Amino acid sequence: MKNKFTLTHLEELEYESIYVIREVAAQFERPVLLFSGGKDSIVMTHLAVKAFWPGKLPFPLLHIDTGHNFEETIVYRDNLVKKLGAQLIVGSVQESIDTGRVIEEKGATASRNILQTTTLLDTIEKYKFDAAMGGGRRDEEKARAKERFFSHRDEFGQWDPKNQRPELWNIFNGRKNQGEHFRVFPISNWTEMDVWQYIMKEEIELPEIYFTHQREVFNRDGVWLAKAPFMTLKDNEHYETKTVRCRTIGDISCTGLTLSAANNIEEIIDEIAATRVTERGGRADDMRSEAAMEDRKKEGYF
Repeated sequence: MKNKFTLTHLEELEYESIYVIREVAAQFERPVLLFSGGKDSIVMTHLAVKAFWPGKLPFPLLHIDTGHNFEETIVYRDNLVKKLGAQLIVGSVQESIDTGRVIEEKGATASRNILQTTTLLDTIEKYKFDAAMGGGRRDEEKARAKERFFSHRDEFGQWDPKNQRPELWNIFNGRKNQGEHFRVFPISNWTEMDVWQYIMKEEIELPEIYFTHQREVFNRDGVWLAKAPFMTLKDNEHYETKTVRCRTIGDISCTGLTLSAANNIEEIIDEIAATRVTERGGRADDMRSEAAMEDRKKEGYF
């Protein structure tokens, strides 16, 4: 029989994350929760709802929209916002392009993913957000492993991995100067497996794209990418129909799909337990250089 005073591993992670979210609400004047429609941001939203239940979320959700999203993600986003009665703010990469804030990449390997940084920083400045909560986890990528829970950003939105504040005994220092802000990562200590086990435990609804389905795809450098009107094939590439699912969701142009027959969460958990490929192993944006993620984060990326 379980000791009522003993927490399970998932309960410990849940309580830690809720504590961090409440600290953000307590220390900052204008926090926001970054929402991409991916499983990590969905879990983050679920935790935030729990943290302030039965009240409504005391901060808005912010989606940086590249314009190159999976349709299933946008449908899910809009339905969730309506269900929660939450405020949704959308930062548009297309608008950043149209106003000359960024220049769109050209060519077959073009992606809008890196352009999100300018849109994110502009949106943070526009709404005067002083803390932006994200679903980054330390197990995802080596640059994210360097992050603290409270990650300071200077007045230019930049991150200095060599100059971070200590967080002894979960005491978080949110002091900042005017124009600066924080990125906060409440699920830093979670792993991909933890996320999926929590989704199963809490019976959290996900976008259909996370489960196996038939889709037209093409293979580029060992990565299966989805067909879309803005995707350009190289001479040696061609579309074919495969049974796939998303393991991580981002811009279509850089989100690799996983060949999979996993049609429910139990099967996904079994699949993850057996794989030797990291969660972001299919993300084309991470393959541009050895330090691609860290370089983007220093400039203000998620």
